[in-house]
Formats: sequence, C-alpha cells, structure tokens
Amino acid sequence: MSAPWEGLRAGFAMCGSFCTFEKALSAMRRLREMGADIVPILSERACSTDTRFGAAEDWRARAEALCGRPAIHTLKGAEPIGPKALLDILIVAPCTGNTLGKLSGGVTDTCVTMACKAHTRNGRPLVLAVSTNDGLGVSAKSIGELLTRRGVYFVPFGQDDPAGKPRSLAADLERLPETAEHALRGEQIQPILIDFLRTL
Repeated sequence: MSAPWEGLRAGFAMCGSFCTFEKALSAMRRLREMGADIVPILSERACSTDTRFGAAEDWRARAEALCGRPAIHTLKGAEPIGPKALLDILIVAPCTGNTLGKLSGGVTDTCVTMACKAHTRNGRPLVLAVSTNDGLGVSAKSIGELLTRRGVYFVPFGQDDPAGKPRSLAADLERLPETAEHALRGEQIQPILIDFLRTL
C-alpha cells in the first residue's frame, strides 16, 4: 500500500509516555523517509521532564533534527494549526491516558490537546497511538468515547504485558504509517485489537 506522502503535512505529537519515545522517533523517521513534511509537537511534560529513559532536551533535539524545524511546545504555538490549516493529518504517538481523557472530555489545556482541537476543526484526520498503563482501567471509557468520534483513528493496539501489567495497552507503532494512510482515506485500519504475544 502506498500513499502520496511527498509534501504531506503531518503533525507528530509526543506525550509523556517516555518509555515509548524511541519507538515513536523511529516511526517519525519512517514517515520522513516516505516524504512527509513533519511538524513535531511535544507536550509540556515531554519537553521538560528528564527521566531514566533520557533527558528532555535530548528527545526534543532529536525530534527537531529529524523534522528540520523547531518543535511546537506551547498553547500559543499550537493554536494557529486550526485557523491556518497547517496540517493534513495529526498523529499523537505516544498518546497517554491523561491525553486520552482530556481529548474525550474536550479539555484543551496542553499544547497537544490544543493542537488536536485546532486540527480537527478542519475535518482532517487525527491518529492516536495509545500508550497507557490503565487502558483496560479508567482510561477504557476514554478510548471507547474516542472510538465513536468522526475523524479519529487508532493505531492497532493490545495488551503489551498481560501478566505484569494486565490493564496496560500499547499501540503497535510499526503499523503507524499504514494506519495513517487508511485515515487519510477516511478509514479505520482493521483489526484495531492485536495480540502482541503472537507478533513477538
């Protein structure tokens, strides 16, 4: 399957599931190699929190180097995405339980949720790559709500550690480009639910 990636304007937003950042940057790199023009968006938490997975400044620098432009990381920076119709598609990867809850409830108090609100007002696709330890807990209702939203599409996801973290869900970021191609056609890639154990 191929898509007209050359010149496609794609927003790529990263939220604070820090353990997923390496895979997210790999997906970002693949989209760049396919010709997409990517606008990096880092949540305030992602942009400022050092963790055992790496320094915030290093993650930001890598995303900016991959995309060849500064990252959006403030509400003020994200707001023009809507009025100026800056993006053809917006991807949130990783999309945390916190962000899922805010998106399902219409809360726009971070640069990522503001970017999503601004982008979707133009009727363009929003792709979510779930990464949350409570996906089968309190975040389940947020996922259910967003599954019913027109213009919102999910990267296939499943239980990444059923024994150790039975409520945890994670998207298969290897399938992000394919998911985005379907979303650009107004389709949800299927199946949405995957069995990680069978893919190992």
